[in-house]
Amino acid sequence: MKNTKWLTVALGSGLLLAATGCAKLQSRDQMNQGVQAYKNNHYADAVKHFKEAVRLDPTNQNAQLYLATSYMIQWVPGAETPDNKKNYDMAQQEFQKVLQKDPGNSLALASMASMAYNSATGGTPDQKVAALEQARKWNVRRIEVDPKDSEAYYYLGVIAYAEALGPISSARVQEKLKPDNPGPLPDAKARNELKAKFDKTIDDGLENLKKCLSYDKENEDAMSYVNLLLREKAALADSVEQAKADAAQADDWMNKSLDMRKMKASRPQKTQAS
Repeated sequence: MKNTKWLTVALGSGLLLAATGCAKLQSRDQMNQGVQAYKNNHYADAVKHFKEAVRLDPTNQNAQLYLATSYMIQWVPGAETPDNKKNYDMAQQEFQKVLQKDPGNSLALASMASMAYNSATGGTPDQKVAALEQARKWNVRRIEVDPKDSEAYYYLGVIAYAEALGPISSARVQEKLKPDNPGPLPDAKARNELKAKFDKTIDDGLENLKKCLSYDKENEDAMSYVNLLLREKAALADSVEQAKADAAQADDWMNKSLDMRKMKASRPQKTQAS
């Protein structure tokens, strides 16, 4: 009787392992079909295959990431339609599932940061501010996982510029400050209010862009944003002399960015075979 009992258990375990192995193989097959659909821009079909791959094997993280990305790529920032909102919500949901199991997953963190930043292109002013704050938090998390993540530092600089851009640009227009005049803003009260609100934001943005450049020395976009942040800083300067000094630094960084673009363009293009 005992031998029969253990034989039954062993056979049951074997069948379970075989079924599990079969499910994993089927999951991989569904994922491969999903990848082909994804590459051919058939994203709705890709979603179906990746969902089935995850159902068959919940441990298939690559399928989960592909599923989230397939939803994300169908999302159009700023478009207010039910289908678009569904794609956004499902992408967020699937990336969160990845992060629940793997909190340091770099692709999921970068995708959540990207979606938050792109959300700031639409909505009310308050919604844009909230989206930028969410993007900032996601990029901070990226740096906590990888302190040398140059892209995360870059986006923190871009976000800082975007946060200060609207209020400072509006003040420049209101005070009729000409484009070729770096500043400072003539109205001391308005300038001091903006300075109190955005001075640290701008300085932190500059610091993050320079950290980006310490890891990615040829990032011409980061150089360009250093230039833009320095021009915001010039508008809030305490004196004409300081504003001119900030603008001169901005010109230097703009030239560095242009020179880097030219240098990259002059390099021999690598062939596909190489």
